Amino acid sequence: MTDLYLRAVVERRGIDVEFDVAAGEVLALLGPNGAGKTTALHVIAGLLRPDRGVVRLGERVLTDTDAGVFVATHARRVGLLLQAALLFPHLSVAANVAFAPRSGHGKRPRRQARAAAAQWLAQVDAADLADRKPRELSGGQAQRVALARALAAEPLALLLDEPLAGLDVNAATAMRKVLRETLTRDGRSAVLITHDLVDVLTLADRVAILEAGRIVESGTTAAVLAAPRSHFGARFAGVNLVSGTAGPDGTLTTEWGASWHGTAAADVVAGRPAVAVFRPAAVAVYRDKPHGSARNTVELVVAELDSSGPAIRVRSDRQPDGAPGLAADITAESVAELRLAPGERVYFSVKAQEISVHPAVTARGEAPT
Repeated sequence: MTDLYLRAVVERRGIDVEFDVAAGEVLALLGPNGAGKTTALHVIAGLLRPDRGVVRLGERVLTDTDAGVFVATHARRVGLLLQAALLFPHLSVAANVAFAPRSGHGKRPRRQARAAAAQWLAQVDAADLADRKPRELSGGQAQRVALARALAAEPLALLLDEPLAGLDVNAATAMRKVLRETLTRDGRSAVLITHDLVDVLTLADRVAILEAGRIVESGTTAAVLAAPRSHFGARFAGVNLVSGTAGPDGTLTTEWGASWHGTAAADVVAGRPAVAVFRPAAVAVYRDKPHGSARNTVELVVAELDSSGPAIRVRSDRQPDGAPGLAADITAESVAELRLAPGERVYFSVKAQEISVHPAVTARGEAPT
């Protein structure tokens, strides 16, 4: 069991990132397109030299720009699984998997490589595919074979760059089960890039969120998804987030003067940056300003309407600070009754007990002290 550490600066791509992954842990690396997620994986895999940085896998230093260390990709014992399986089209499935132990760590003889291939194909429930060619495989089958090939090289860390994207629901579900069993059984450090919430919930122990090349939030999967403190984290988790400054008794004031009232977490400090978080299902939508108990009512412009399961998601224009618009989940009947459409002005109303206020995070993902 081996832990993984990355510190990398890639100036031309605006990347300045640092994280570690414990032995046997799966870290989900999340963020918008272009945030630097794949760049980070390429630095770990040795496909990209950082301008400054260190990659360490257990006791082995794979990259150290100050010391001039750069271990070649094939010698790093890092497995990389991509969205495209990239199997050798002229080889059988068994030969594809056997290629890794023959050419990678240990360079086993042909017979041992074939035995290892059979073992790994069995472990990913693909033993019956051994004699097929890649063109005869479905997308899900090809990804199982690609995983077997990556594992057959005996990597100490596994990098997963959207390996389930493009698979149908049944294939993705089966592949998640294989990945979870494999990662749990073998105790490897693993980094997962995904845009699918189900992947994170079923595979990841911890989450780190990248925005513009920096980690803006990190924590356990449960903590980040329950109370995200970054705008991407909130959108990914399907909740609303408003940034501002904490006041007394669970209040938050935005830079444009709006006040929100909720329940403050124990670590909120008055006068410091904070975020208010609440679920779209907790938002009521009105044509006219409501009169009642809700202390949080804001006038907004509808930007879009989308179906969200049995509900319709009403999303407003971006917030004045450029953050994603707020969302409300209401019934189709309510949408029809209110005659909602993009461009219409409405009021979003949320009860104070539905809002939680948390400290905001810095660019390193930690709440300010």
